[in-house]
Amino acid sequence: MARRRSLRRALPTLAVLAALLTTSSGVAGGAAGAVERDVLGSGGLAQIELSSFEGDASVRSLTSSALREAARVEGVRQVVADYPSVLYAEENGTYDLASHTLTPDDDLPVVEGEFTAPLGPDEVVLPANAQGTDFTSLLGRTVAFGYTKATGGASGTSAVVKLKIVALYDPGWQADGPGVAYLSQNTAALLAAARAGRPSGNFPDREGAQSAVVVVEHQRQVAAVTKSLQNKGFSASAVSDRVRDLPGLFGAADLAMRLGMLVLALGALVLGAVRAGDSARARIGQFAILRILGAGRPELRRILLGEAMLSGGVAGVVGVLVGTLLSAALLLPAAGLAVGTLFGSREALRQDPYLTARAHG
Repeated sequence: MARRRSLRRALPTLAVLAALLTTSSGVAGGAAGAVERDVLGSGGLAQIELSSFEGDASVRSLTSSALREAARVEGVRQVVADYPSVLYAEENGTYDLASHTLTPDDDLPVVEGEFTAPLGPDEVVLPANAQGTDFTSLLGRTVAFGYTKATGGASGTSAVVKLKIVALYDPGWQADGPGVAYLSQNTAALLAAARAGRPSGNFPDREGAQSAVVVVEHQRQVAAVTKSLQNKGFSASAVSDRVRDLPGLFGAADLAMRLGMLVLALGALVLGAVRAGDSARARIGQFAILRILGAGRPELRRILLGEAMLSGGVAGVVGVLVGTLLSAALLLPAAGLAVGTLFGSREALRQDPYLTARAHG
């Protein structure tokens, strides 16, 4: 009698495999969702990045007139240009900070102070500390920063700009690299023009920005707007697409998760086949008697198939229910967020945005 219950004895194991499969799927979905929430939660799902590569005639320069044309594309809400430069210590400390425009919807993890976007021309947002300098004591103060004014091919002089430190953010947030000072678009353009040895008045019109962020009115319009910008000669790529396609740790973790799910699925299939075969062989005597009593082979096959479908169905339903509840209760909000943030956000925030744009543009 025990051997006759071979197929039924497989039910718990099949249910556990189904639960693990469902749970793994939930973790993978939670990880992907965490990337979108944490990495793209600052508006990235509705943003497009424009890039300008020096010496590449096939890519349209991001001059003021070109960016105004981009802003007129249907579905575009705002375009903000980035002009990278450098701010260094003039009075206190020995820091040397890269500077960028504070782009739309940048959700900086502010630890002290507050600001309203866009920043004013005399405002700056700094990391709480960088390169051994603690900026906490300078919060709310107007500080003199040094910057370089090029005077020739390999020469330059120092100049000073006074900016008010309106907020400090967590230095662990490194979307544009470590130790970045965020400025208004006009101030960033002024510093970039000085660094290039160009007049600040016509620098955005003649030289253009290194990159720009296009904010779309709604996420569903991103693909159409990206296509329109590309048709106009811009190097345009959706921020969400580049983040989802990032290589490295998150990609490896996602691949490992999918391989694990495949192994579980194959294990369940093999176990079910083996148990079904054992059950059929254990009941040869019963089948012989049924055949003597007039049962045909098709009828016996239907009996076996019905038992297998019933057992497998029960195991699958139980496993899916358990796995779904386990994922919802424990893994999606906790493990999914942790895995997604660890493997997705760390890699995404460590990427150089311009190298990433070149690779995925």
